[in-house]
Amino acid sequence: MPRALLDDTDDTAAFDGAATRAATIAARDADRADQERRLAGHTFDALVAAGFARHFVPRRWGGTEGGFADLVHRAAALAEDGCPSAAWCAALLAAHGRFAAFLPARGQQELWGATPDVRIAAAISPPAGTAEPLPAGGWRLSGQWRYASGVDFADWVLLAAWEPSGSGPRARVLALPAGDFATRQTWDADGLRGTGSNSVLADSVLVPPHRSFLLADMLAGRRDAAARCHAAPAQLAGGLLLAAPALGAARRALRLWSQWAGAAPHREADAVHLTLARSSAEADAARLLLADAARRADTDPVTEHLVARNRRDAVATVDLLVTAVGRLVRTGGPDTGPEAGELQRLWRDVRTVASHGALRPQPAADAYAAAVLGPEAG
Repeated sequence: MPRALLDDTDDTAAFDGAATRAATIAARDADRADQERRLAGHTFDALVAAGFARHFVPRRWGGTEGGFADLVHRAAALAEDGCPSAAWCAALLAAHGRFAAFLPARGQQELWGATPDVRIAAAISPPAGTAEPLPAGGWRLSGQWRYASGVDFADWVLLAAWEPSGSGPRARVLALPAGDFATRQTWDADGLRGTGSNSVLADSVLVPPHRSFLLADMLAGRRDAAARCHAAPAQLAGGLLLAAPALGAARRALRLWSQWAGAAPHREADAVHLTLARSSAEADAARLLLADAARRADTDPVTEHLVARNRRDAVATVDLLVTAVGRLVRTGGPDTGPEAGELQRLWRDVRTVASHGALRPQPAADAYAAAVLGPEAG
């Protein structure tokens, strides 16, 4: 694991050890999570113990204010050595802490005053429901939101809703503690089944002013923030964090497939060798793309071109991984040894990551073309 997680060496070593334990626990429970469509409670506990929840939490509340490259590395390693669904939840635990840092100071104190290890779920894209402004301040929130990963274990949830305003509806993010919302078991996707990305329901919940911020502010980033992770616009690294579990899943799939390929001679040895060479090269290319984009997210001056380039590379990463794992599955056929079931699960997981709205090819291509060719391109 990298040495950049925390400034203090002893604390860094402790979190590295906890990350290893989290991967071991997640690997042991991966089949169960796939069947039950949610992580086991002790797996989620292990993710929190490994420091994912506090990764982007401001230092004033005991958080890490960590970097994007470190989180991408750790999430990919958790997927490869543990479980892609656990890695997805871990990456989003961190990302949602970054979102919550846009709350006013009093709201942040409510979340993190006792501990930075708060479990935050979110459903912000697309906005849903309504946030009705109240005469005395605050909002009355009602609606249903889908795809809140890990919400069954959440202490808080961030929900984006439409708020009426003089210039038309605008999206507002509101923070609700666990007692103020309900969940509905609606997660039935083909892959990443263990993420428990269920629906959230709110019925006329009163939300005070200090538990809200405009979605546009989060998307733009807080350029005057001291920490890079809070200054960065959302799309600078959002796709990279989602791609990391797919990278780990693909690397694990390659390892399982290689065990099968090396166990005995094959009648179509040339096809096996070609698959190994091409899929391993694609996985390596994806890793290099993702690592370089994450490094840029941490260090390079933020420009429209940089954001568009990172969006492009996140999409390119998952495209490479879908191709690589798909070839492994096709070449191995239905009887890829005892690893066949897990290989199929990993293939489903990679495809599901690639289907996320933040990783759609066309919007990323349009943004990149606008940054390179000008806004009138097309």
